[in-house]
Amino acid sequence: MPPRTGPAKRRLLAGLALPAVAALALTACGSGDGDSANGSGGHSGKHEVKHARGTANVPAEPKRVVTLEPVQLDTSVALGVVPVGTAVLNEKTGVPPYLGEKAAGIKTVGTVQEPNIEKIAALKPDLILGTESRHSALYERLTSVAPTVFMATQTDPWTENVRLVARALGDEKGADRLLGDYRTRCTEVAGEHRTKGRTAQLIRPRDGVLSLYGPTSFAGSTLECAGFTTPARDWENSISVDLSPERVRDAGADLVLVTAADVEAADAVPDAIRDNAKTFPAPHVVDQSFWISGVGPLGGQAVLNDLDRILTAAK
Repeated sequence: MPPRTGPAKRRLLAGLALPAVAALALTACGSGDGDSANGSGGHSGKHEVKHARGTANVPAEPKRVVTLEPVQLDTSVALGVVPVGTAVLNEKTGVPPYLGEKAAGIKTVGTVQEPNIEKIAALKPDLILGTESRHSALYERLTSVAPTVFMATQTDPWTENVRLVARALGDEKGADRLLGDYRTRCTEVAGEHRTKGRTAQLIRPRDGVLSLYGPTSFAGSTLECAGFTTPARDWENSISVDLSPERVRDAGADLVLVTAADVEAADAVPDAIRDNAKTFPAPHVVDQSFWISGVGPLGGQAVLNDLDRILTAAK
């Protein structure tokens, strides 16, 4: 956490950290983000963040953050701002364990798809982070609780969403550091295992289909960052496409990774893959809690460490 400074210096630092909005007049935001209670961006201890719904006037050093997306949770924890509450993908499994003990006590406020406004309000947040594509209908209610910053979609390049979260938390340099560490680790894995020229495909079995994750997905982009190439296909402007089990051979690659909630389960690799051993001679089961759900700098490092383990064992 950066040291506190005087009001004038905080305003200067906020302006330097947000070049994308420096040309905007520091007037009322006009986005319903709770400014009526806290004043405009020119007041002490505030900075403005341009986001998917306009411009939010948020605390320079938010203390009680609620996140509604995995990338927001991961990035906040990575930056040392442990949220007081978070929406989760599954209330039964809760906060992903890869985030460690410091995140274990975060209260859940419903699911990513259906956040609970009452639970959020009860935590008295000073900043809420959400997503236009998922939470658009809740925006006015959320802004009545606390200043709110929205990503455009959860399918945007995850590294850009990391930068938006960092701006909202007043720590843009922190994002540079985290993403720099991530790229450095990618380079280490690529060099150690000579991945250039090899293909890799992540497969997620679910609901009777096989979802293949492409180069713009979190896991796919991390595999490519580590030197692999995703097999060419029509990704239909999406992060993933679904295959029927009958077309499973279309998912072949030099390295095939299959996600599972329980990597030790006997049925972690679906029959469609087991029955096609020539196409899939050595599929590797990986933990979906970070390969799929762990979007963010900490999840990226977890994926790269797991990839390093797999490639080392395969030598």
